[in-house]
Amino acid sequence: MSYSLEFFEKSAEFLRKNAPFQPETAVILGSCLGPFAREIQDPVTVPYRDIPNFLLSTVESHAGELIFGTVAGRKVVCMSGRFHSYEGYSFEQLVIPIRVLKRLGVRAVLLTNAAGAVNPAYQPGDVMVIADHIKLNGNSPLRGPNEEAFGPRFFDVSRMYTPALRRLALERAADVPELRVHEGTYLFFPGPQFETPAEIRAARILGGDAVGMSTVTEALTAAHCGLPLLGLSVLTNMAAGVLDQPLSAGEVDETAQRVAAPFSRYVQSLIKAIGEEFFA
Repeated sequence: MSYSLEFFEKSAEFLRKNAPFQPETAVILGSCLGPFAREIQDPVTVPYRDIPNFLLSTVESHAGELIFGTVAGRKVVCMSGRFHSYEGYSFEQLVIPIRVLKRLGVRAVLLTNAAGAVNPAYQPGDVMVIADHIKLNGNSPLRGPNEEAFGPRFFDVSRMYTPALRRLALERAADVPELRVHEGTYLFFPGPQFETPAEIRAARILGGDAVGMSTVTEALTAAHCGLPLLGLSVLTNMAAGVLDQPLSAGEVDETAQRVAAPFSRYVQSLIKAIGEEFFA
């Protein structure tokens, strides 16, 4: 498949005709974090299956739709459901959502995910602002012919998670005292199996504070496109081997549901602050 500029423009043109406005910020919701979508005012929903050249969510907890609307007075588009390599998509295919959003005119991206805590100082229900990531598995999503309209062949990722947005996220944590907010490093594993205890020990040695199966392909694509980026991990469980108990998807779901309300308020506060500080 050749991912030319025209390929992404076909998706964006469809969305321009169906969206009520050009959004400022794109929010991508991770596993079990869909309840935030209910906070969007005056929503206009576009199912992924209707968007030309787009991908389809196969994870049961992902709604699989774009939602245009207003959050805290700011215009947003929300991806309720994201895409992972473990669903069978190639890493190259995973550039599609961010590039379409870039063509649509978004000016910043807020990524969220559910992650396992590696750092023993963290607890289930905490939130981690992603300062950096480690990716040792799989290809780069930017593998293959480079599309210069989005960015250069070789690009810097030393400030991929935008420092000014990270600062804002740490400052705004005071708005939601129910959440404990940290800053740390996210380590990517491809899944869908949870990591082994030995892999988690290695992650800790390498400097990882949390592990997950998403986010890095979107972050790399956003960096290539020059989009300001903020990443947030909801720590839904302690990673394998940290506690003497097996991992389960049920534990992830339960924790995500428990923190859904305060996390939604946190994201709303951030969207408002990003709009006021960067898009005024």
